[in-house]
Amino acid sequence: MSAKAGVLLINLGTPDAPEPAAIRRFLREFLSDRRVVDLSPLIWLPLLYGLILPLRPSKLAPAYQSIWMPEGSPLMVYSQRLAKALGEQLPGVPVVLAMRYGWPTIRTALKELELHRPERLLVLPLYPQYSRTTTASVLDGFEAAMAGSHWRPELRMVNDYYRETGYINALRDSVLEHWQAAGRGEKLLMSFHGIPQRGVDKGDPYLAQCQRTAAKLAEALDLSERQWQICFQSRVGGAAWTGPYTEETLDQTARSGVKVLDVICPGFSADCLETLEEIAIRGSGRFCAAGGSQLRYIPALNDRPSHAALLADVARSRLND
Repeated sequence: MSAKAGVLLINLGTPDAPEPAAIRRFLREFLSDRRVVDLSPLIWLPLLYGLILPLRPSKLAPAYQSIWMPEGSPLMVYSQRLAKALGEQLPGVPVVLAMRYGWPTIRTALKELELHRPERLLVLPLYPQYSRTTTASVLDGFEAAMAGSHWRPELRMVNDYYRETGYINALRDSVLEHWQAAGRGEKLLMSFHGIPQRGVDKGDPYLAQCQRTAAKLAEALDLSERQWQICFQSRVGGAAWTGPYTEETLDQTARSGVKVLDVICPGFSADCLETLEEIAIRGSGRFCAAGGSQLRYIPALNDRPSHAALLADVARSRLND
């Protein structure tokens, strides 16, 4: 690389502990972001402070406890391991991890990076597909954290990386390894996090990018149309979200006669509550209750060597532009 460079790796964030107080702090910050919830504050804030924050953390605590690792939150543990692995792929380039919500903050990470005085800085959100609810929010947080700083490196921003061959290949290899170890299911379900449909209608490219990702992965696995399906999870509220919805798809797939279902969540860079509890635990129970026999969750890319290699390729290409 021609200039001294640094990488700021940013994931969404996680509660510090699987306890109501920690979950409440996290939800307060997360759900106060206007990029995440774009309803009028006059409507949203009374709901957030009057209903969601008083009640939701206690309901979520058992779910977090069911997935918590000895080292901490899966999303944090895998993100830290990935940052370390990426640093090993980029000798001489400091790689520092931040979270959009919670700890470590973007501001804290920037202070650590400033000690290295990189002349060129790459901001790399760990979202393969772009959405205003995720990537745009990260860039908002970055700009706010940089405000007033005397250190102003030349900036490079990564909006998405779903088109990278290395990303599709890493997903393909993770599926093939699962099939080699556990046998091949009758169908592969690709579940992405949903967003409100009104965002897509306003021009958010997220849905199209997820559809493109799913089609490319199916092509890489040589799957016929009947052997895979895309769906969208984590819907909240009564408004229309991107569909088809994962919960309904699980029911329909089981009722269609599929007994063994493989599920991958290509939009999640690291395993978290939405993959490990919503899909691998609750989703599995729902699928079996609807008539299926087994749902096998294929882990996120996490700290796989191919994931770090892919991100290193992205970093090199962007930093050398």
